[in-house]
Amino acid sequence: MDYLVIVLVVAFSVFSPSYCTNADANVSDVPNTRPAFVNVGAHFAFNSSIGRVAKTAIELAVNDVNNNENLLNGTKLVLTMVDSNNNAFMGTMKALELMEKDVVAIVGPQFSALAHIVSHIANELQIPLLSFSATDPTLTSSEYPYFIRMTHSDVSEMAAIADFVYSYGWKEVIAVYIDDDYGRNGISTLGNALVSVGAKITNKAAMAPGDGPSEMGNVLASLTSMDTRVFVVHMCSDAGLKLISAAKDIGMLSTGYVWIATDWLTSVLDSGLLEADDMNLLQGLISLRPHTPNSRQQSVLRQRWKSLRTANLLNVSLNAFGLYAYDSILMIAHSLNTYLNRGEKISFVKQCTLSSARGRKSELATLKVFEGGAQLRKIILQSHFNGIAGPVQLDKNGDLMGSTFEIINVAGTRFRRIGYWSNRTGLSITRPENTATISDDEYHIKPKLSDIIWPGESKITPRGCVRGKELVIGVPKKTGYQEFVKVNGSDQVKGFCSDVFIAAVKLLPYIRYRFKAYGTGDSTPNYDDLVEQVALQYEKKYMHTTLVQLFTVEVLQNFDAVVGDVAILTNRWKIVDFTQPYVESGLVVVVPVREIDSNGWAFLHPFTLEMWCTTAGFFLIVGVAVWILEHRSNQEFRGHPKQQVCNGLWFAFSTMFLKAGKTMSTLGRAVLIIWLFVVLIIKSSYTANLSATLAVQQLSPTIKGIHSLVRASSPIGYQTGSFVRNYLSKEFKIDKSRLVPLDSPERYARALTLGPNKGGVAAVVDELPYIHLFLSKHCGFRIVGGEFTKREWGFAFPKNSAFTADVSTAILSLSESGELQRIQDKSLKIDSCKTQTSQIDSNKFGLKIFWGLFLVTGIVCFIALLIFFCRMICLFCRNTHRDIENSKHCSHALSSSARFVKSFARFIDKREDGERKERLKRKRTEKKMDLEFEMCQPEPLGSLSQTFPVHDAISPL
Repeated sequence: MDYLVIVLVVAFSVFSPSYCTNADANVSDVPNTRPAFVNVGAHFAFNSSIGRVAKTAIELAVNDVNNNENLLNGTKLVLTMVDSNNNAFMGTMKALELMEKDVVAIVGPQFSALAHIVSHIANELQIPLLSFSATDPTLTSSEYPYFIRMTHSDVSEMAAIADFVYSYGWKEVIAVYIDDDYGRNGISTLGNALVSVGAKITNKAAMAPGDGPSEMGNVLASLTSMDTRVFVVHMCSDAGLKLISAAKDIGMLSTGYVWIATDWLTSVLDSGLLEADDMNLLQGLISLRPHTPNSRQQSVLRQRWKSLRTANLLNVSLNAFGLYAYDSILMIAHSLNTYLNRGEKISFVKQCTLSSARGRKSELATLKVFEGGAQLRKIILQSHFNGIAGPVQLDKNGDLMGSTFEIINVAGTRFRRIGYWSNRTGLSITRPENTATISDDEYHIKPKLSDIIWPGESKITPRGCVRGKELVIGVPKKTGYQEFVKVNGSDQVKGFCSDVFIAAVKLLPYIRYRFKAYGTGDSTPNYDDLVEQVALQYEKKYMHTTLVQLFTVEVLQNFDAVVGDVAILTNRWKIVDFTQPYVESGLVVVVPVREIDSNGWAFLHPFTLEMWCTTAGFFLIVGVAVWILEHRSNQEFRGHPKQQVCNGLWFAFSTMFLKAGKTMSTLGRAVLIIWLFVVLIIKSSYTANLSATLAVQQLSPTIKGIHSLVRASSPIGYQTGSFVRNYLSKEFKIDKSRLVPLDSPERYARALTLGPNKGGVAAVVDELPYIHLFLSKHCGFRIVGGEFTKREWGFAFPKNSAFTADVSTAILSLSESGELQRIQDKSLKIDSCKTQTSQIDSNKFGLKIFWGLFLVTGIVCFIALLIFFCRMICLFCRNTHRDIENSKHCSHALSSSARFVKSFARFIDKREDGERKERLKRKRTEKKMDLEFEMCQPEPLGSLSQTFPVHDAISPL
């Protein structure tokens, strides 16, 4: 851009930004009334596909504004249009000529590259530029305050393309663009948008502005060797059509390719300038078109446009950029009306002229500064109205708000809309103006786009890439634990890890690969060194290296990925990318075991002291409760007090064996049933825990976990080539002389059996998957302390590799379908000693486990005793009433608490059978006395009346 400024300096003398204040200033004085006319300009390429439409649209807009007396209240717009001729230098000259006309605003420039230059001039002359087609995002800058964008920015368009790429799962694209400010800045924006969705631009193909089909074909031919088949084309319409023609000639518009064009293609399609042969050339292409909501104003304009075409006055159709050009004139008219309503003047002032080195005056002396330009710019930024293309409102940077796009697919002799894109909804088949009532959740249910016809008239979605070069997959050649990875020969690989990778790659048919062993097979190789081979491969592919460095890399065995039992570690993550983990792991300590020493008090081990005391207490509580409930009716609970105590204790503790004496009362049986249930649970728990305690094998007393192992001075075993050696040394400060490498399960068992005193090890530290497999075949060892660090296994790929995300997605699919678990069950058969890998520490049962049972027992005992005593009190009062009058006796009894308690105690102590006999005898006596009393009483008068009936009346004499 600076080179054009230099051209201006050479062509003209440099002018000063200060204004003249002398008599030569030539200020245009306008009276303090509305002017009869105001000059506006238009700057675009008349012969371009967009320019042809814009020319007519601008003329119609100016005519409509001038015919509307209410819009400018009598002031007319005088339009001056200049042709930029698709040339930056000539376009700049034409812009200077236009600004000599005292224009208050300019519609244009059309091209972004030219807009950069003209904006510098507009800044000096304070003339707003309203561009209807310059989409370069860098124009939105404080460097260009007078540039106002009346169309969308490439930021939103590239975001729409990135969402489209993401929706089809493509990870890489090739960008083809015109090598100017418009093309470079647009593709830079596309790269940022793709990164945000997990994709990237793998190659950039820049076309010079003057390149023809042959030059473009040569550049495209060099891209056919690339794996990527998704192309994004960002250039002007004329160059874009040449590029597509060149691609057609070399067979790049066939099945498997994806071509996405920016809005340059739809501007040509909408203008109606293409012939049938051109449409056949564009088959299967995807393009974006600015979405303009339907309105009555737009329908009227389109009808007028159609009438002009019918009368052969136009040879182009109206497109979105024509609508934006129309709205640009309306924006100027609305803003000028507000400007003039405020009493502002339309006045210009000349620049001060500076003498050149030869004493000549600048030829730019005729250029003038619009004094009201800053105020008019401010009004434009604040204006908003309903235009032909939809609501028109600018943000603080001068960009049009609310950009939405239509996704267009060329199929047959026509093109069709397959969906929409907006910032809120992303891709959708619903029109953006109809989405206000749709919730965000509904967008996930609705289909994104309609079916697409791809290049080659294919309806199958292309993969976006081809089966490129064969990936070299490094696998460790191990000596132990070959159930995970086993290498036969140089490239025959079996095992759980390779089976998972093979199953995942089956879901990605475009990946070709072959396995290559790493290591000699004499011992397990170092996994850190293996992972570095992938990192070196990455450096070789993507970093600039000297010949010596390149030679050094080739000598080493380099891989495109690593498949194996590779743990994901921080130091490895820094140099490679890992896939989604397919195994959860962690470090554990394994030690030999021996039988527990016999202990005379081992029978007390199952329960805690608190539990023993609580249990004994409830035996007594239940015994007392049952004695109270059974004492009056059960002969076994009567007799001498000493005998009763012995019987009660015997009854209580005999329930321990689920046997009890005979119970007579209902309440006693209820309490006994609940208590026997509790005793059954306690007894079962005690028996199980005691059995486990007596049968369990105990650890060697000196090692109970990683911390006791660290404190000891005994040697520690680890798997050869594992990260465990460095981890224990760095994290736990264990001297490396204590760490003994072991490369097979058999050597694990031998070293642990020998022990530290006979040349073996006290414990082995390794990852949990290995230990599960080890303990399934060697049952004389145990895990102690549990996992003390968490790890996961994954496949390693170079940094920023596109395969990482694809393989990760495939692993997730295997996990969700259950296939991953089936592979594990098939490859790793862990049966015989699997149950012994659990913690062997026997936990004592405490009150915390059984408190609910004791609570229920206590509540039942309390309720039963409460019912019993209430019943006894009622019987006590009733029996006392038979001897003495109820009120007197009860009041007398209640007056003396001690006497009442003694009487009540004697009453309760009575046997229920004797009391019942006495009560029956008393009832018979009372009945006999009542009968004798009745016989002694005289007969009532009523009985005489029954013997001698009385006549109701006496007859007269």
